[in-house]
Amino acid sequence: MVERHPILDAVSHLVLVLGVLIIAFPLYLTFVASTQTADAIVQAPMSLLPGSHMVDNYIQAWRGGGDGGGITAPVARMMTVSLISALVIAIGKIAISLLSAFAIVYFRFPFRQLFFWAIFITLMLPVEVRIGPTYKVVSDLGMLNTYAGLTVPLIASATATFLFRQFFLTVPDELVEAARMDGAGPMRFFKDVLLPLSTTSIAALFVIQFIYGWNQYLWPLLVTTHEDMYPVVIGIKRMISGGDAANEWNIVMATAILAMIPPALVVILMQKWFVKGLVDTEK
Repeated sequence: MVERHPILDAVSHLVLVLGVLIIAFPLYLTFVASTQTADAIVQAPMSLLPGSHMVDNYIQAWRGGGDGGGITAPVARMMTVSLISALVIAIGKIAISLLSAFAIVYFRFPFRQLFFWAIFITLMLPVEVRIGPTYKVVSDLGMLNTYAGLTVPLIASATATFLFRQFFLTVPDELVEAARMDGAGPMRFFKDVLLPLSTTSIAALFVIQFIYGWNQYLWPLLVTTHEDMYPVVIGIKRMISGGDAANEWNIVMATAILAMIPPALVVILMQKWFVKGLVDTEK
């Protein structure tokens, strides 16, 4: 048992407070900038107190428009594209991984282990490595500037398949035998036994994969050329123009704050399930 000491407690709390401040200050600065005018932001030093243009800036960012040098697409549309893409990627990864792990663990067929290791080896081939051939296939199929082009190449997940396989291997064989004695078929066993047992793991993976899909940058940068198909991460980059054109940094910062809200809500609302799925040992 670790003995608690007042000095050690004070030091640990101080470290935690400093960590929070280091992480939170850039977020606070972004929020403050989103409430200022474009001229006030470029003044040195910028005020660290919120301004009076918060509502106007967020409405303008949400609806689009403006006089900046970058794109002026509405954030509402870009966040819709990001939300649909993130949900399809997260749900698709989980569904495919569940079924592939179920087949590898509970079905006996030739080269079963070979197929598993073939899936596992793809961990060494991330999107960045195979991005050229993947783009060629997506382009030839006419999937540029479509939701299918944004999501289908990112759906397969060797990591999720491996995690579900390891979990299914811990399920007692007695459950399989009991399901067979009750006359349950493979899919009935999968639906009524394995899925309820995998709830916490599914929730944890959903949070991870949703944030992964929401934060995608490189792949959408290649397959989207129309403003109405930009995810919000791409939209933020395209709002910042180069050269001598003026940037509306207040609108950019308002867009950045809006882009943080959906993944933050997912983490907050599913925090209990997320933590339980990572640390739960009652498998």
